[in-house]
Amino acid sequence: MAVVPEHVMASVPNSSPRAVVLLSGGMDSCVCAALAARETRVAAVQISYGQRTERRERQSFESICDRLAIPDRLIVRNEALRAIGGSALTDSTIAVPEAGNVGKTVPVTYVPFRNAHFLAVAVSWAEVLGAEKVYIGAVEPDSSGYPDCRPEYYRAFNEVIRAGTREGAIRVVTPLIAMRKAEIVRLGLELDAPFDLTWSCYQREDRACGVCDSCVLRLRAFHEVGAEDPIPYADAAAEKR
Repeated sequence: MAVVPEHVMASVPNSSPRAVVLLSGGMDSCVCAALAARETRVAAVQISYGQRTERRERQSFESICDRLAIPDRLIVRNEALRAIGGSALTDSTIAVPEAGNVGKTVPVTYVPFRNAHFLAVAVSWAEVLGAEKVYIGAVEPDSSGYPDCRPEYYRAFNEVIRAGTREGAIRVVTPLIAMRKAEIVRLGLELDAPFDLTWSCYQREDRACGVCDSCVLRLRAFHEVGAEDPIPYADAAAEKR
C-alpha cells in the first residue's frame, strides 16, 4: 500500500474546493499535483496520445495518484495527435534529438498545439465535477521553448473558458510557469513530491536516456540543488552526470 504524506491527508477537508490537475507523470506535473493536493480535493487526468513513453507515463500517473491519495482519476485516449504527427514524440520516423540548443528554437519534440487538447479535456471534466480550477505544470524558463507553455497562451485560454463554459468560472492555473527547473525541484522536495515515481525521458521506458532535452533539464536541476535524482538512468548517461 502506498504511503501518503501526512501533510497531504491532513490539509484537505471534505469542504475544500474541487480541482482538476493534468498529470503526465513527469517532474513538473508531479509537483503541480502535490501543490493541488494540499489546497483542494483534486482529481487527476492523463491524456494518452500515442507518445513513445506512453506505458511508462501511465505507470507514473497511477503511482503518483496512489502516493498523493488522489482517488478520482481519468485517463483519456487522444487519437488525433498521433494521426497528425509532426513530432518526434508521436512519429517513430522522427528521431528524438540529444539536448542541444535548449530554448533557442522549437525542437522536433514539440507536439503541435498539444496543451489545447489536454486543457479541453480537463476543463470539460472540471465542469462536470464542479471544479473551478485546472492545474497544469507548464513552465516557461528552462524549457524546450514550446509555444503552448507561455503565460499569454494561458491568459488567452482562460478567456475561451470564460466564454465557452456554462458558468464561466473555471480557471486554468499555472503555479510553476515562471519558475526555473531547480526552483521546481526545491519546491518538490519541500512538498514531499514523489520524484521517485516520475518519468521525464522522451524516448526510453526502462532507464531514462539522460541525453534528450527533458532528461538534461531534469538532471541539471537536481545537480543545481545538490540533490540526487531518484530515477534510473542509462549507464552512459550516468557517467556524464
